[in-house]
Amino acid sequence: MAEKQSILGRIAQLTRANINAILDRAEDPQKMLDQLVRDYTSSIAEAEDAVAVTIGNLRLAEQDHAADLAEARDWGQKALAASSKAEQLRAAGDPSEAARFDDLAKIAIGKQITAENEAKAAEPMIDSQNEVVEKLKTGLTQMRVKLDELKGRRDQLVARAKTAEAQATVQGAISSINIMDPTSEIARYEEQVRREEARVAGHAELQGATLESQFAELEDYGRNAEVEARLAALKSGGTSAAPQLNAGNATDEGSAVPAPEQDRTTY
Repeated sequence: MAEKQSILGRIAQLTRANINAILDRAEDPQKMLDQLVRDYTSSIAEAEDAVAVTIGNLRLAEQDHAADLAEARDWGQKALAASSKAEQLRAAGDPSEAARFDDLAKIAIGKQITAENEAKAAEPMIDSQNEVVEKLKTGLTQMRVKLDELKGRRDQLVARAKTAEAQATVQGAISSINIMDPTSEIARYEEQVRREEARVAGHAELQGATLESQFAELEDYGRNAEVEARLAALKSGGTSAAPQLNAGNATDEGSAVPAPEQDRTTY
């Protein structure tokens, strides 16, 4: 009986276990769930063995009870047969032989009573055993339900943990290539490109300024050459510094070059 009570107590304790409360206290819920699954599986296996032994003992007791009842019926039939034989012999005028069969009938009745008493004494124990077995079966069913629930929670938790890990990996990858992040590789490379573009633009601007200055010097050289030419003309011929006109054109008034005299020879 003590063994049966311990089995019932263990099953009741396991079936009353609050999985959510256990998980709340766990530092690593996944490991705790795995351990709980192992504990539940082991406990269920042990409980199944104990319940199987209990059921086996119950079936033996039921068989013994049935055998006692069968024996009681058998002795009752023997008693009835002996009593009937005694009455036949007594009717036939053989009282001594009839008495002998009456004694046999009494012995059979005694055996019948003993078997009936044994069967009757076993009935409360068998009823109790049946009640215990039903409780054990119910407890095992509840334990199996808890185990399935525990496995489902474990699978959900593992799936959620993997999903969270995948999200963290994706977020880490995204943040590592954030083009707006000034510390990212792309941002640093973009800054290098901008600096190179600025350097090339500076060279281009410098080159453009050099060409403009060269053309400006060319224009200055042209003006200086004209001034030098007119100065040389003044010094060599006394002519005006103004540019000479074509010979076929009339001279301007006040010109330093006199018009040729008109040929007045008559023929």
